[in-house]
Amino acid sequence: MGATTLITVAPTGAESAKADVPALPVTIDELVQTAKDCEAAGAAVIHIHIRDDDARPTLDPARLRDTVQALRQATNLIVQLSTGGAVTDPYQDRLRVLDAEPDACSLTCGTVNFGEEVFMNPWPFMAELYQRTQQLRVVPEFELFDLGQVTALHRLLDTYGPPYGGHVHCDLVMGVPGGMAGDTRTLVAAVAGLPQGATWSATGVGRTSLPVMYAALATGGHLRVGMEDTLTYRKGQPVAGNAELVERAAAAARTAERPPMPADDARVFLGVRRRDR
Repeated sequence: MGATTLITVAPTGAESAKADVPALPVTIDELVQTAKDCEAAGAAVIHIHIRDDDARPTLDPARLRDTVQALRQATNLIVQLSTGGAVTDPYQDRLRVLDAEPDACSLTCGTVNFGEEVFMNPWPFMAELYQRTQQLRVVPEFELFDLGQVTALHRLLDTYGPPYGGHVHCDLVMGVPGGMAGDTRTLVAAVAGLPQGATWSATGVGRTSLPVMYAALATGGHLRVGMEDTLTYRKGQPVAGNAELVERAAAAARTAERPPMPADDARVFLGVRRRDR
């Protein structure tokens, strides 16, 4: 098999309000339909934040578990839960996310200014979360918002050993106000510091989405797209739905002669265990 591109879709996030962005999927039914559409468009992984009945961010354990099960029954996508939640969520609630038995989860490797707020990820929390992923056999994706977090990733691996599944995969989250810039020079610097053998995706927030996507494809990386990070398809045109962002990423990947990676191949690539659907 030739080279392929892992495409992750992050459809919702915790920042945008449904009232401001009607196309944002916030109910389980909306997430399931979005997942089906994005799988058909070329996504292999779905990165999930959930909302309550009023469309506000929540880490409710029952809703998390119901969402994981619904997505697993309806699609073949790898279900990756966010352990970041919203910036106001307490650490214990974020740790309990893993009790919903996702295939994978995000693990942010440090605290970062997030616009006017602070996304807290102190070392004790990172260490406890990482050890829980190992115990529960959940594959972590290491979220890196700046170059210092690359160093923290090395510390985590040196202290506690390899992740469940044996493979280190990272996501460079670029263009967040307070984090690293979303440009090629910064992307190359971050990739140069990653552990030997690690693979990586890149996410460009807002107007950095296209520069980061093309830089990632040009340098052997993979892609994360979605309405968590990008609400404008082009200047003056709101995103109609997550699938159109996946379609654009898949088209770019095919142009680069690295077509989208099927979900079954992605499970092997990331070290995700097969679960009954």
